[in-house]
Amino acid sequence: MKIAITGAAGLMGQNLIARLKRRGGYDIVALDKHPANTKILQQLHPDITVIEADLAERGNWSAAFDGVESIVIGHAQIGGLAEDEFTRNNLVATERLLDAVSARDDLHFVHISSSVVNSAAVDWYTESKKAQEAVVLASGIPCVVLRPTLMFGWFDRKHLGWLARFMTKAPVFPVPGHGRYLRQPLYVGDFCEIIMACLDRKIVGAQYNISGQDRIDYIDLIRLVREASGAKAPIVKVPYAAFWAMLKVYGLVDKDPPFTTKQLEALVTPDVFEVIDWPRIFGVRATPLRAAMEETFRDPRYSSIVLEF
Repeated sequence: MKIAITGAAGLMGQNLIARLKRRGGYDIVALDKHPANTKILQQLHPDITVIEADLAERGNWSAAFDGVESIVIGHAQIGGLAEDEFTRNNLVATERLLDAVSARDDLHFVHISSSVVNSAAVDWYTESKKAQEAVVLASGIPCVVLRPTLMFGWFDRKHLGWLARFMTKAPVFPVPGHGRYLRQPLYVGDFCEIIMACLDRKIVGAQYNISGQDRIDYIDLIRLVREASGAKAPIVKVPYAAFWAMLKVYGLVDKDPPFTTKQLEALVTPDVFEVIDWPRIFGVRATPLRAAMEETFRDPRYSSIVLEF
């Protein structure tokens, strides 16, 4: 099966490609615009087609989809300080992709949306992901939509992976407020198995909310990350207002901070996402949270690889 993956050098894409290759039987075309991370992907997998391209710009990258049966739409702007970055990378890039394949009547999409489309939060990421999902569904191309919650695993540069690296270097690890914010983290390894089930079965005409099977408070999740990663930094609770102010100041000196005030606001928004029986639906075994953490931070091949922002 010839498949294409956009956003292929990020968290989901890197994990998916590693697992597709382990299973075998796929001709993979990988597209991403990040030069350094695309280079890492090519070094790890010299036997696949890797294309560095910005899908928000029209170009000859469209020829990469010739002969492709399925496309995994995985590109996304997750964090940032400017609204136009989210519009460009989540919406405009997707519109360009749809334009490039609009003449095809033999394609299948697996669209990686986000649980935030059902969130009470209102921010640039949430609104742009809602718009992205809407244009994919309106395209008329047969597709399945997957809406994952916060994911973690190998190659995690912005979420739990960054936090784990931070706590191995910092004297203390700050947690905003009381830290009792419910999270439903999803192991990207399990999510990739779900994607592969969608590819193999050519599942279409459905939208699935894919949440982690475990519910855990943020502060307890951080404790689990600390244990799995071997970090020693003590966890210190910081008043919410002071934490918000620190992030605001940090955002003035870092154009692409790992954590922003808007992400902090989303963190404390009381969301509970639907938990469906995706192990039965897709035939995928759910990895226990502790075991998934150990695989993430102790894998001899991938846990030491750090992607750029």
